[in-house]
Order: sequence, then structure tokens, then C-alpha cells
Amino acid sequence: MDLGLKGKKAIVTGGTRGIGRAIAELLAEEGCDVAICARNADQIADAVKEMADRHGTKIWGEVADIADADSLKGFITRAGEELGGIDVLVSNASALAIGNAEDAWQNGLSIDILGAVRSVDAALPQLKASAEKTGDAAIIRIGSVSSVSATEPSAYGAVKGAMVHYVKGLAKKLAPEHVRANVVSPGTVYFKGGVWHMVEENMPEIFKENLGRNPMGRMATPEDIANATVFLASPRSCFTTGINMLVDGAITDRVNY
Repeated sequence: MDLGLKGKKAIVTGGTRGIGRAIAELLAEEGCDVAICARNADQIADAVKEMADRHGTKIWGEVADIADADSLKGFITRAGEELGGIDVLVSNASALAIGNAEDAWQNGLSIDILGAVRSVDAALPQLKASAEKTGDAAIIRIGSVSSVSATEPSAYGAVKGAMVHYVKGLAKKLAPEHVRANVVSPGTVYFKGGVWHMVEENMPEIFKENLGRNPMGRMATPEDIANATVFLASPRSCFTTGINMLVDGAITDRVNY
């Protein structure tokens, strides 16, 4: 299936590893010019070179601190200038702030919520211009199944839940201008260097327990999440907006009415 993404301009925050990297790779594979950011300059340089060599589209990257408003907004603005517009914004970075301590709440608010809000604010003029020209532009926020499930007080799930509410509001407000907004919420995702890899290395019994919660017998790969994200970002999904898409291998018990 041709997703209609060839020639589109896409931004992925936190795009050098894990889910963000997989999304950036797939967008480039589909023919997008892609801008990525992270905090490590060497990782950005390596990712930009590898993706440009592999896919042949324009790949650009820059160091940005998601928690710093000026740094993040500056990156988004420069990315639009470098790419020649913005058709797709994927807000992926997360503080992964788990627990009920005040610093967890502060970090989650700063990176997960305000990082998304600031990214959207900075990208919106160019997203609107793209939608006016082509009929479709897309905002995707990477969330978590923790947004729909609570077992104890935790900043992580509460912040992710607030993010779903924010994105739904964006979808309603921006629908007349054909700028769509959706959330993709993964379940447990495993990759080398990621959270569940570290749990496997350091707390094997906890890893085994959580692996066993997955009815499919495995955790998701970053590519599983990228597949859903890129489809939602594409013109093939031009009438889908305001949803929280769970990509979880049936790990949740929630019924999605």
C-alpha cells in the first residue's frame, strides 16, 4: 500500500533510538524528509548519517532539550526551515517519570506535557500551511497504555492520561483546518538499551513476570509502534483524528467502546 508520504516533511522528537528512531526510519523509508532531535550530539550525527545513507531522503538533526522551551521551539522552527515545511509532527520524548514523588510529577509535566504543547505550538503554523495546501497534516503523540490503567498513584500514567485529553482537544479544534491529532499508546516495548532490557538485566524475575502479562507471548518491538504511528500520520488516515490507539498486544483489559 502506498501511504502517500513521499515528499512529506516530518519531525520526530527523541528520534535517535528506540521507538522514536524506528518511527523516523519508517517515515524516511516511506519517502519523507525527516528531522530528529535528542540531547546527545554524537547519537544525532550517527543517526542522521545512517538514515540518509539508507533511505536517500533528506535527514537533518540537532541537539535539543525537550524540557527547555527555547531549545525545543528553536529546533522545531529550524527543522521546518531545513526541510521546507512540516507535514507531520511526532512528539515522542518522555521523562519516563514513574512514582508519586514530586520530582516525578515535575519531570512528567515538563517533558511529556509541556514538551508536547511547545512542540505543537511551534509547528502549528507550518502544519496549517501544509494542510491548506495538501488537505492533510498530522500530529502524533506517543503515549502509553498506562493512560488507561491505574493500580497505584503514579505520575507516569496520570501524565499520559492528561496528554490524551490534550490531544483530543487539539483534534476537535484543528479538524476544520484538516490538521489531525492522535495518540499512539504502546504496551511493553523491548529493545536493547531500553527500559525493559535494563529490567531484564537487573531484575530478571520482574521482567519474566511482565513478559508473562503479554497474551502474545512477547513484548512489542519499536517497529510495531512505528507501523501504527506512520499509518496514522499518513494521508491514508485522513479521517482519523482524536483517537488514543492502543498498540499493546492485548495486554490491557480495557474494552474500547
